[in-house]
Amino acid sequence: MAKSSADDEELRRACEAAIEGTKQKIVMSIRVAKSRGIWGKSGKIGRQMAKPRVLALSTKSKGQRIKAFLRVLKYSTGGVLEPAKLYKLKHLSKVEVIANDPSGFTFTLGFDNLRSQSVAPPQWTMRNIDDRNRLLFCILNICKDVLGRLPKVVGIDVVEMALWAKENTPVASTQRNIQDGPVATAVTESDLKVTVEKELVSQAEEEDMEALLGTYVMGIGEAEAFSERLKRELLALEAANVHAILESEPLIDEVLQGLEAATNCVDDMDEWLGIFNVKLRHMREDIESIETRNNKLEMQSVNNKSLIEELDKLLERLRVPSEYAACLTGGSFDEACMLQNIEACEWLTGALRGLEVPNLDPTYANMRAVKEKRAELEKLKSTFVRRASEFLRNYFASLVDFMIADKSYFSQRGQLKRPDHADLRYKCRTYARLLQHLKSLDKNCLGSLRKAYCSSLNLLLRREAREFANELRASTKASRNPTVWLEPSTGTGQNVNAADTSTVSEAYAKMLTIFIPLLVDESSFFAHFMCFEVPALVPPGGLVNGNKNGYDDDDDLGIMDIDDNDSKTGKNSAELAALNESLQNLLDGIQEDFYAVVDWAYKIDPLRCISMHGITERYLSGQKADAAGFVRLLLGDLESRISMQFSRFVDEACHQIEKNERNVRQMGVLSYIPRFATLATRMEQYIQGQSRDLVDQAYTKFVSIMFVTLEKIAQTDPKYADIFLLENYAAFQNSLYDLANVVPTLAKFYHQASEAYEQACTRHISVIIYYQFERLFQFAKKIEDLMYTITPEEIPFQLGLSKMDLRKILKSSLSGVDKSIAAMYKKLQKNLTSEELLPSLWDKCKKEFLDKYESFAQLVAKIYPSETIPSAAEMRELLAPM
Repeated sequence: MAKSSADDEELRRACEAAIEGTKQKIVMSIRVAKSRGIWGKSGKIGRQMAKPRVLALSTKSKGQRIKAFLRVLKYSTGGVLEPAKLYKLKHLSKVEVIANDPSGFTFTLGFDNLRSQSVAPPQWTMRNIDDRNRLLFCILNICKDVLGRLPKVVGIDVVEMALWAKENTPVASTQRNIQDGPVATAVTESDLKVTVEKELVSQAEEEDMEALLGTYVMGIGEAEAFSERLKRELLALEAANVHAILESEPLIDEVLQGLEAATNCVDDMDEWLGIFNVKLRHMREDIESIETRNNKLEMQSVNNKSLIEELDKLLERLRVPSEYAACLTGGSFDEACMLQNIEACEWLTGALRGLEVPNLDPTYANMRAVKEKRAELEKLKSTFVRRASEFLRNYFASLVDFMIADKSYFSQRGQLKRPDHADLRYKCRTYARLLQHLKSLDKNCLGSLRKAYCSSLNLLLRREAREFANELRASTKASRNPTVWLEPSTGTGQNVNAADTSTVSEAYAKMLTIFIPLLVDESSFFAHFMCFEVPALVPPGGLVNGNKNGYDDDDDLGIMDIDDNDSKTGKNSAELAALNESLQNLLDGIQEDFYAVVDWAYKIDPLRCISMHGITERYLSGQKADAAGFVRLLLGDLESRISMQFSRFVDEACHQIEKNERNVRQMGVLSYIPRFATLATRMEQYIQGQSRDLVDQAYTKFVSIMFVTLEKIAQTDPKYADIFLLENYAAFQNSLYDLANVVPTLAKFYHQASEAYEQACTRHISVIIYYQFERLFQFAKKIEDLMYTITPEEIPFQLGLSKMDLRKILKSSLSGVDKSIAAMYKKLQKNLTSEELLPSLWDKCKKEFLDKYESFAQLVAKIYPSETIPSAAEMRELLAPM
């Protein structure tokens, strides 16, 4: 017989390689052919083309438990086995051999966990009966040992299987390890077969079969005769059973009568139960109806209770306390009653907000009672706002009128008095909280209140400023300095010792020191008191708060913000515009008294505009807060006024300079040169802070006019123009030397004058040298001009340039050269009015003469090499002692 594939070790190793990594062990592997059965007519099963497969039985240990599997493996394109299907043997319910296959090689395996039972299970076809029995015995044995149960077996003769098991017991010699429990047991295939046989036919059944066979004297080859005999005996037994049944008819009738009586009793009981069921259903319906009505009543009771509570709350909201109503409609606004007024305002604000939709349920908003109560509260609000606004307008006016009527409150003759608004602000703070509530009730009412406050306080501030400025001017003692500094005159030291006017600047600074902090604090107090939503005033540093005043804590009104809208810190452009407009009304007109002090100081000493400009600029840089907006405008106007007055002084001084050119012939140093130095020294003493630009602009205008006028005057007499220019430019440099080292603007003009001085000196010295040695240097100039057109060797043959002409020139110019040089010195000294300039001018003159003579000597040596003239060294020795 051919070797079975169940004994193929290579097949086993291929299967183990295919399931490597699953921790399963192969118990048995065998080749089969797979086909799909087609459910058709009875007794006929069609087949599709068979496919080669390998069935492998495997086990896996998991602790004390062992799991068994049936694996289907198929061949890939390369002939390698790979897993195709996996079935768990615990779900195997039936093993059926196909009856229509006469060979008996084909069987099916039924599993109870397949999703679709309508699809025919696959059919497995073996090569022979032995392979089929081997596989089925192995499956049954594993089910018994591992699972403890057997599947249903259909289409297999048990006797035939038992006989096959006995005949094939010695064939199997390969051991299989199917159990991997705590104690491993080796079982042979013969053992498996015997075990299956004993399971299919029990020991008792086998003994009965042996006893039965013993009653018949038949050989082992007479199986068909034995089968026929058994059939005849079975038919005889069945006939005997039918006869016994027919003989028991009376007994059956009694049984049927008893069954009928029992049926009648059951019918009666069913009728009674139906009646009871109807009654119970009616009772159940009645109970449900009662429970429904009870639930509705309970729900209605709860709703009524909640409704009463809500109505009580609404009524409490709508109730107007009598004490608040009396206070809002006719209460007093005296200081003693302000607490009751504030409480009434707070209640009214809260009541109005409570009737608004966000705070009130929208279902209540349209109720008539709510609408009527809202109208009543609006009427209370308008009444209270009207009464409070009228009272505050009258109160502000009465406060200011009382202070204005008291003359001791203002500055008087011989006594400067600092304005003190502490009492005024204390009285106003009493009503600060009231203003907060008025704003929350009606923002529009604040407009008239702000105007009334500004109008009243403006009268007080203007009166204080006017009286203070008048007394300040009257009490300041200062000699008036003339405003004419640069007017042409014969004297040169007219204004050197001007009177000290520092008290004028001190008076102006005192005016700012007293009133600027006062105005800033008033602006800040007004912004807070009148509920403007602008950032708080930040007290500036420097002199503004460094002085002795009592305004440091005036910003704190001792009040709290009523709502979140009042606590905004961001800038509100509309509020800021309204604040600036109100501050304009509050402080308008007070600038006139500041202008009066500036004009008074200008009349005493125009140069004091410089120090006043610096003081104003310092105060202006310190005002940064929004509430100080008008104060910044006031200081800006003051600065413009001071700049205008100083420009007026500068224009007048420039006009005085220009008058010099209309006078008679000028000689020597003009008077405005030294006077300007004195003026500049005085101006530098007054510079404070940012007034440097103002002074530098004045310097630029002064010096530009001075230089233009100087040039114009010089042109009136060209003969002495250079002497006039060099003397005045030298005087300008000498008088401003010290200031030019520290003032960049004057240093620029100093260098400009130095250049003009050098140019005038050069022109004047050239005129003097040519006056004495004109023929000599004219001869040299002719030679230089011809050297551009002809060679040096041809020049001696030109007309007027022969050696004879050279000798004549030398004889006429250099004979008695010492006398000519002495005459040149006298001519330089003759028209010079500033003797201190003579030494430097004479040194320049000698140097210029020697340069020109040295150039002449070089020309002669080049053109007339055979001629001898005095050398430049000899001429330098001649000039040295002079």
